[in-house]
Amino acid sequence: MDLANFLIQLLNSVQYGLLLFMLAAGLTLIFGIMGVVNLAHGSFYMLGAYLAWSLASLTGSFALALLGGTVLAVIFGLVLEWVLFRHFYHRDHLDQVLLTFGLIYIFEESRSILWGDDVHGVKVPELLSASVPLTETMSYPVYRLFISGVCVALAIGLYLLISRTRLGMKIRAGAFNRDMTEALGVNIKLIHAVVFAIGVALATVAGMIASPISSVYPNMGSQVLIMCFVVVVIGGIGSVRGAMISALLVGLVDTFGKVLLPQVAGMLVYMLMAAVLLWKPEGLFKQ
Repeated sequence: MDLANFLIQLLNSVQYGLLLFMLAAGLTLIFGIMGVVNLAHGSFYMLGAYLAWSLASLTGSFALALLGGTVLAVIFGLVLEWVLFRHFYHRDHLDQVLLTFGLIYIFEESRSILWGDDVHGVKVPELLSASVPLTETMSYPVYRLFISGVCVALAIGLYLLISRTRLGMKIRAGAFNRDMTEALGVNIKLIHAVVFAIGVALATVAGMIASPISSVYPNMGSQVLIMCFVVVVIGGIGSVRGAMISALLVGLVDTFGKVLLPQVAGMLVYMLMAAVLLWKPEGLFKQ
């Protein structure tokens, strides 16, 4: 592997890892703060991809589709938390698993009714369709750099929200001791609704920005869900920092594994997870 190929694969692994972080961050927020095991999280990724395709086709602008899809995702998250999830906070994890597993089928059938079962493509925005030359014969797409930039910006925003704002202080307090936080006058139901909406929005935005490079197709959420749980387990359940480091590590192992060891590439990420759990059963970082 020459330097140019190495650089391309490194950029691909970072971009893939950052995209995984957006998914895993939403999942670890929902579980770490609300205590809800959400198997339907991958469906929000699929929702984002289909929203990007339909809104971009309707408006003719990917930017408008991204903005409109984000707003719809937040509203959808708030409604879903209010109608269903808030009734399961104190229920057994098995009840939560059954609820969210059922939601996967509901979302898939709804997707089939609304958008059909065909594979669709989302056009890369004209402004981001260029490539950055690396050598005389090799270049790297600007849109992939855009994906990485969006993910980094959202990661920084999430960090500042949780660690530097009054809302973040309430979120952390609610995660540490829900009853005491509520006794001190904090509206914990509103905090949980906001956290759930943020988690849904992160997964939906990930699906929207990934749609031009991954296509839009049925059951696409199920494939990313497994990898998302791998990231959360490796990083430590409830740790956003762990999710970031774990996602980048998984991105490196998966991308370079497919290039250097294609025969066993499908196992490498799970072998990494097994090794981490043998070394640190609680993951790389505790909550």
